[in-house]
Amino acid sequence: MFIAALDSTLITTFDPRSLLFLFDMIGIVACSVSGTILAKHKNFDVFGCLLVSMVTAIGGGTVRDVILDRHPLFWMVDMSYLTVITITSLTMQIFFQTTAHRVDKFLKLSDTIGLAAFTLIGIKVATSMGANIPVALLLGVITIIVGGIIRDMICNEIPLVLQQEIYITAALIGGGVFFVLRGLGVTDWITEIATMSTIFTLRMLAIRYDWQFPQIEWVRR
Repeated sequence: MFIAALDSTLITTFDPRSLLFLFDMIGIVACSVSGTILAKHKNFDVFGCLLVSMVTAIGGGTVRDVILDRHPLFWMVDMSYLTVITITSLTMQIFFQTTAHRVDKFLKLSDTIGLAAFTLIGIKVATSMGANIPVALLLGVITIIVGGIIRDMICNEIPLVLQQEIYITAALIGGGVFFVLRGLGVTDWITEIATMSTIFTLRMLAIRYDWQFPQIEWVRR
């Protein structure tokens, strides 16, 4: 198996004083915002918006940890995750006014921030558990896309990752940057920031210039 438990007690949370914990919280807030915005736009009630924000923020990480047999689940040990999600969701419900333009703008921005943060977190968690590079990249992608897929399905939307937009590609390229820099012996915090910056920049450029993958079609003559 690619999973190697280094101790009988698996590490489930990051040190609150670490930069990685900050990135994790950034991802949690960003995904909570995106879930709440879409749910509110769909006229969900307070608890509906809160539920959608929770599955968006912790859904991918939960699936990742189940695959890695990493227990107990991170959000069951550290209540700061659910607390931050709840506060973020309630704040957005009170102060955010849903118009089509604002929803689209904030949804894409928060999704991009979550993509950058959670891809990095997923890769770091997977490598700490002994996963090889391809598996770590896959789990990094799973960390961010599962919550978004569940969010979109609940809100009766076509999942973003199933559309033509450049999304997973940005995560994979950023993950590649992570492993290249780590292989070169670059300092951890520089590697982490470079990884997130790469993902964020690629995704925002794709949104700005409408970069999309073409559909594959069979041309008959």
